Amino acid sequence: MRGAERPIEDAQGKLGVLLVGLGAVSSTFIAGVELIKKGVGQPIGSLTQFGTIRLGKRTEKRTPRIRDFVPLASLNDLTFGAWDIFPDNAYQAALRAGVLERGLLDLVRTELEAVVPWRAVFDREYVKRLNGPHMKQGATKFDLAQQLMADIDAFRAGAGVARTVMVWCGSTESFLKAGTVHGSLANFEAGLRTNDPAIAPSMIYAYAALSRGVPFANGAPNLTVDIPALTELAERNRVPVCGKDFKTGQTLMKTIIAPGLKARMLGLTGWFSTNILGNRDGEVLDEPSSFKTKEESKLSVLDVMLQQELYPELYKGYVHQVNIHYYPPRGDNKEGWDNIDIFGWLGYPMQIKINFLCRDSILAAPLVLDLALFVDLAQRAGMKGIQEWLSFYFKSPQTAVGLYPEHDLFIQLMKLKNTLRYLRGEELITHLGLEYYD
Repeated sequence: MRGAERPIEDAQGKLGVLLVGLGAVSSTFIAGVELIKKGVGQPIGSLTQFGTIRLGKRTEKRTPRIRDFVPLASLNDLTFGAWDIFPDNAYQAALRAGVLERGLLDLVRTELEAVVPWRAVFDREYVKRLNGPHMKQGATKFDLAQQLMADIDAFRAGAGVARTVMVWCGSTESFLKAGTVHGSLANFEAGLRTNDPAIAPSMIYAYAALSRGVPFANGAPNLTVDIPALTELAERNRVPVCGKDFKTGQTLMKTIIAPGLKARMLGLTGWFSTNILGNRDGEVLDEPSSFKTKEESKLSVLDVMLQQELYPELYKGYVHQVNIHYYPPRGDNKEGWDNIDIFGWLGYPMQIKINFLCRDSILAAPLVLDLALFVDLAQRAGMKGIQEWLSFYFKSPQTAVGLYPEHDLFIQLMKLKNTLRYLRGEELITHLGLEYYD
């Protein structure tokens, strides 16, 4: 049964996409969008651009493209701003990252050179392997937040954008657990003024964004906006937020394969995962405290999907190990190996081996695009706070307090598409289908 269509503001005017970090992911994303605007290449990997959505019964044969079903911003209306600890513009950053060949970058050199980063809010206590000359200075963290808000205001005025979103594409910060300063907005704002060490730079960006009514998507495993203080601010200002940690390489494979094993009731005794990568992300993760943050994100996936407390005969006590090794010669071309020890009928053992030679930023760029477009859609639809329907894009999805995250990629996709159906007043799809056989 169809419901009432939710009012959604039209996607008129420019959409400003603010990126924290102008490294490999951000420069690949910006270059890709500008190339696609010129008809050079296609947005492969983007659900918003290639995905379709079934409406009604299968016999109705209504399957529009998602971009034709909901009012998303056009790629031609996207414009970009960024912060980074290095002063390189997006063209220089893309050359340094080495993801796209120079010939392609030269086709959009003018557009890339126009994206010059603002000075970044940065603290080496949170990212110990990086340092740069292009950083903001302020007496307090509250001062730094005000400077970020000034950047947002100047960008909006100068670029003439109608709406703005922010995506964290920066490095993984050191492991941090939520504490008293994160417990309420009042505590957090007091902590900003007293330079509380438990307030990480990513939280300052999120605070600035939400204070200015800018939706925020967190592409790293940092706590960032996943704290009561900032979800309180998001609710108060009616701003959508989502995170954490782009689901691209090895974890993407886990959220495809593990649901299949569980669906067939095949047992698991161990899953050993190792990665090598040589980009800035690999360098940062080579430091133990940053790796701890990433490890927590990666390890949680199997536990939630397999539900060993419900299936102890199949999954109790399985071993799950994750390693990441910084190997500079590999650059952005990450390689992940998985050895999966499973068992079947009568307990007989079997193995699955995966060797995924992927390109980290090539997989991440379409996620940045989709998240920018979807959080903008969410805001125009009057949605606020945590957007769990965007879990599809994250390793460690942010949820309401006390609610476990859904990691199964296919359930996540169904949730995303049903949310879009709900927004447009279409019947939600359950795949029951008994009416065809009555």
